[in-house]
Amino acid sequence: MRFMVMVKATADSEAGVMPSEELLAAMGRFNEELVKAGVMLSGEGLHPSSKGVRVRFAGRDRTVVDGPFAETKELVAGFWIWQCASMQDAIDWVKRCPNPMPGPSEIEIRPIFEADDFGEAFTPELREQEDRLREELARKAARP
Repeated sequence: MRFMVMVKATADSEAGVMPSEELLAAMGRFNEELVKAGVMLSGEGLHPSSKGVRVRFAGRDRTVVDGPFAETKELVAGFWIWQCASMQDAIDWVKRCPNPMPGPSEIEIRPIFEADDFGEAFTPELREQEDRLREELARKAARP
């Protein structure tokens, strides 16, 4: 099973406060454990929402809203994509993670949809298209 593991933003991360050298080193060691265990597929930190935008959809209309966004507790400061045997396995890995923020923080874990989750609506043609897209992504990722 794949999971998106999200580090929730804090007032500090939204203010652009960078992590300390010690925290960067601890997270680097944790990421190394994840990679060696075959768990981590990808992961990145995100700039504060002040550097982002949201695109709102209403029918055919698209409206761009510039950050920052007020509800810090709803924002994501970073993420991983993990491959784990179960939700419990992902929880166990998160419990080993260094606290990603200087103060109290929160990490959210959500399963990623797999093709079989969509049932009959995911037709053989749509599966073929998905397979082609994933193969193309893998080829592009393998290029220097």
